[in-house]
Amino acid sequence: MRTSPEAFLARLARHTEERPTRIALEDVQHRLTFAELSGEIESRRRRLHDGGAKRVALALDNGIDWALWDLALLQEGRVSVPVPAFFSDAQRCHLVDAAGLDAWIGPGGEAHGFAATSDPIIATRPVASPPALKAGTTRITFTSGTSGSPKGVCLDAAAPLAVAASIVAVVEPLGIERHLAMLPIATLLENIGGLYVPLWLGATVCLPGVAELGWNGASGFDPQRALATLDACRPHSLILVPQLLQALVAARPNALESLRFVAVGGARVADTLLARARRGGWPVFEGYGLSECASVVCLNRPGEPARGVGRPLPHAEVRLADDGEVWVQGTSMLGYLGEPTPASAWHATGDLGRWDGDALVLEGRRREVFITAYGRNVDPQWVEGELCARPAVAQALVHGEALPANRALLVPASPEVDDDALAAAVAEVNAGLPDYARVQEWRRSAPFTPHNHQLTANGRLRRDAILAAHGDWLCAAPTRLEPCLSRTPQGATP
Repeated sequence: MRTSPEAFLARLARHTEERPTRIALEDVQHRLTFAELSGEIESRRRRLHDGGAKRVALALDNGIDWALWDLALLQEGRVSVPVPAFFSDAQRCHLVDAAGLDAWIGPGGEAHGFAATSDPIIATRPVASPPALKAGTTRITFTSGTSGSPKGVCLDAAAPLAVAASIVAVVEPLGIERHLAMLPIATLLENIGGLYVPLWLGATVCLPGVAELGWNGASGFDPQRALATLDACRPHSLILVPQLLQALVAARPNALESLRFVAVGGARVADTLLARARRGGWPVFEGYGLSECASVVCLNRPGEPARGVGRPLPHAEVRLADDGEVWVQGTSMLGYLGEPTPASAWHATGDLGRWDGDALVLEGRRREVFITAYGRNVDPQWVEGELCARPAVAQALVHGEALPANRALLVPASPEVDDDALAAAVAEVNAGLPDYARVQEWRRSAPFTPHNHQLTANGRLRRDAILAAHGDWLCAAPTRLEPCLSRTPQGATP
């Protein structure tokens, strides 16, 4: 199932003819009708062309401008590289160099070698020998990074639109007329589900800045501010990660009456949270996807019993290997930036699953990477290595699966190392990490050794054994919504 940019743009033109006065895009400052949309896209397309921009960083806050530049890049066929606001400076430098970017739209480009031009928005830099890209690449979406250097996932223009068409087929009967983008639109999930899908439907996309949505970085969230925005927008649909759903349901158990469809994904969603939300009338539908497959692969449908992460969408094929690993084809990536082209159209996800009828139920991941409650991938060995590089820390285990705040067990380098020294080591490490990878809560621990079965003979952590011994704290649900740097008093653990 493939959908061309021309077909999508033709759909927008049809809305212009049939509903010219309907609002297509709105943020806290402006509104743009469907009649005005095509002209604004064309204006930006010409600016991209005149400026010679070929590989373009899109580093704006949520808003009408982000959407218009994204649509202009799609129409012009240029390579678009959304820049997540939560990336650290080091990760942004990696993104710029790895993709060979020659243009930057938004603030912050000067720190990465981009200079102002006659166009007030587009900054550029010369790139003599840009890295080769996979043939057909028009979008590079960088994952949040399982380690310090996030991977660039190369997609063609048709893949995100094929996913959008599948989602449209699911939600079209609901009569959605207003969508509120609750996630950063640089996130592929919101870009597709929160921009392309509503516009395809002829609906209004509400795009307040992320601060208006209650976001503070990638790991802080103010539900009261978000609820105020919900009340003002009165949306029919939302896309949420689990922690946002938890925060909103805790702050307002009964759903906003306007809501018709709330998609939840990005990390594992607790059954108890889904049940609580549904009791309060929140129309929540769990889904599953990954950037390597252009976002959404499976989704539960309105009017059907909720089972796991739902049935595969029309564009996707899903199969299980003999060991239960989930494989997907249909909109698989062209490949990772700078790596060989995949030999097969089937993508091995690293997730494990089983079938419940024709619905997919996930059962963990093959690798040790965990996904926070905000949908950010973190390789614990990355953070553990940074912690153990500090003189005060001998060993560390970091855990954050489905949690809003990452936790760590710290083994001090000697009994003389006090909590203040450990706190200073954590703060020093956190200062060099993106916020989704930082350790927000920690506890002293006895050493991990082969004798207590928490360390292999060659020095690797036995995570299952450590989680079994310390799971009451490591895996406990947070007692409050806002993560904070905390510690267990000295002597509280052996």
